[in-house]
Amino acid sequence: MKAAVIGLGVEGKKALNSLLKYDWEVYATDLNVNINLDNLPISLAELDISPQKDKISFNKGNLSIDLGFNDQEKIDSCDAVVLSPSIWGSGIAEHYKGSKKLLCDVKTKHRDIFTIGVTGTNGKTTTVTMIKEILENAGKNVLVGGNAGGGFEGYYDLILEADSGDFDVLLVEVCDMTVGFCSYCFNFDLIALTNMGNDHMDVHGSMEGYKNSLKEFFRDKTIFINESQVYKDEFAQVSKLAIEYGETNCDLKLFGKFNALNAGLSEAVANHINENNFRIDEDIIKNTLEKFKPVKGRLEVLKLNDCKIFIGKADNSDAMKSILDEVDFTAIFVGTPRHNENHRLDILNEVVKANPKAIILFPGLEDTLDQAKFRLNSLDYKGRIEIANNLDEIIAFVAEFSHDPAILIGGNGQENIIKIQDRLKQICDSCNKENKLLFED
Repeated sequence: MKAAVIGLGVEGKKALNSLLKYDWEVYATDLNVNINLDNLPISLAELDISPQKDKISFNKGNLSIDLGFNDQEKIDSCDAVVLSPSIWGSGIAEHYKGSKKLLCDVKTKHRDIFTIGVTGTNGKTTTVTMIKEILENAGKNVLVGGNAGGGFEGYYDLILEADSGDFDVLLVEVCDMTVGFCSYCFNFDLIALTNMGNDHMDVHGSMEGYKNSLKEFFRDKTIFINESQVYKDEFAQVSKLAIEYGETNCDLKLFGKFNALNAGLSEAVANHINENNFRIDEDIIKNTLEKFKPVKGRLEVLKLNDCKIFIGKADNSDAMKSILDEVDFTAIFVGTPRHNENHRLDILNEVVKANPKAIILFPGLEDTLDQAKFRLNSLDYKGRIEIANNLDEIIAFVAEFSHDPAILIGGNGQENIIKIQDRLKQICDSCNKENKLLFED
């Protein structure tokens, strides 16, 4: 079969790779010529390139790509069309919804599987993983994925994989920017909301706009909402059933009240499924949550010398505040956002309020160090500001502060934070072994 992928953002590129994995012929297009081709199964040396003014075409095997224009005849000849969620709600999206040529309308097996969606600003990936482990420990065959920003292969990979296997449960991480897209593509039986925070306001416009998009997503669905959620009454009014949750009483290996809430949400979902859909023993729920380990890249606590190192992605001001409310840090390392994401620099407002002795900036998603320094200066921060340009420099600063009670490494740039996490684990393991040998001697 042949598919057209329109838009080569993160989800579009993920979809392209998934389609090729399932032996589809793919025509991909984006009106932007300056597309980053990283993470695609091609290299410039292998391609048949036909450059024109402001247009570039690539061809290799089952894949052809046009940048700077769309070939409508090629799109119309395809069996299915894949749209980037970022253009959902546009005229082109409405056109292909009407034509029933969207991939989710061509391949529909995923809509027959019991489906749980997890959305919100923070904690989605941790909550999805908790629910997944509970279900798998109860013997269920779970297909999990969704939001490519959460580290999954993307929504379209779920649709294609569901078509090729037999699953008891489809578990979808839903980015708060894609709720309209997901509402159309998937048939949700349950929707869980972790929280609402200050992120993606460039898309939502305001918290009111964010709330209204969630109200449409929740309409006539069974939903799970925090007992302290500001808009819980409005959400309950539009839903079929609203179930409230709070912090779990389980003894977690995870740090923080926010993780106790993630576990409480996972527990509430599992208990509801136990009563209404699948048999899940309560001991399985409790044991799974108490043995649960942090998801890679999310907050965990390492020990080096005298210092507790708190490290994990905290890429918006609410995520950062939830950590800073619980611990005082001598030094805080902050990964910087992309150039067009000034709202994410609000993280630094929370960091300055915490008033650590030192703030160390490092390139997170992009090198926006100058913007971050400007923000810190505008906030009249009086402490020490340092720049760590690479992993070695970050580790050197960690070593400097490793005799203080606690430091935090967070902000933007999940991939870079994982690299720092992995290097620090190696160092901590090595130091622990040396200390053990010294003690035994």
